[in-house]
Amino acid sequence: MTVQSRQDLRGLKRIGQIVAFTRKTMLNNLQPGITTAELDEIAGKVFAYYGARSAPRLTYKFPGFTCISVNNEVAHGIPGPKMIHGGDLVNIDVSAELDGYYADTGATVVVEPAPLIIEPSIFLKQNLCRCSRFILHQSISAMRPGIKLNAIGNLIYRQAKTSGFTVIKNLSGHGIGRKLHEGNYELLNYYNPSNKKRIHAGLVLAVETFVAEKEKYVCRSKDGWTLKTPHGTLAAQFEHTIIVTDSVPIVITV
Repeated sequence: MTVQSRQDLRGLKRIGQIVAFTRKTMLNNLQPGITTAELDEIAGKVFAYYGARSAPRLTYKFPGFTCISVNNEVAHGIPGPKMIHGGDLVNIDVSAELDGYYADTGATVVVEPAPLIIEPSIFLKQNLCRCSRFILHQSISAMRPGIKLNAIGNLIYRQAKTSGFTVIKNLSGHGIGRKLHEGNYELLNYYNPSNKKRIHAGLVLAVETFVAEKEKYVCRSKDGWTLKTPHGTLAAQFEHTIIVTDSVPIVITV
């Protein structure tokens, strides 16, 4: 979507605020002992209060209000009876619609308190989160009219490699605005020479970073939705919806 009017800007900012508030509320309630279904129900109540609708449920009939992925689950985890434990790596991905406008946001955290005996994997999980969050901010800062999407993908990949990690190649950021996934604005996490699309002012993008421990691809689980690493390694996703401007991008999901 390209923002055409003040009404577009107001609508996008409003739904951006709602999904950001939902993400923060879910993270504030994330603790050992809660199930992913209970966490998801919090999102359902927030959506109902504001009159918003779950984007994955509306668009794809996803069996939950939000996607909650644990440990080597990287994306599209189905909320259910799974109980959260201290030290788990948890990704919360929130997207919703209000008055015909969509926004999408996500964050990955290590659940506290960690186990009494600190395992090396805790430090790995924390480093993945720090790296993915940092690269997301770097990517957003680089967004300017005229920049090619593959240049942003190259930035993401090189930053991850410099930090000793890699990226998930079959997940990406995307255009958004009037639909959850829009147009030909696929923002891959690596350099694709054929992806020569350029960013323009007013463009609405969901910018996502998928920084991974080792594996470069995820596979679909038997449930038909959850995407996980095939060998149990870890990855961390962060995401914001932005509006490109002639100067600094507007981040609507902070």
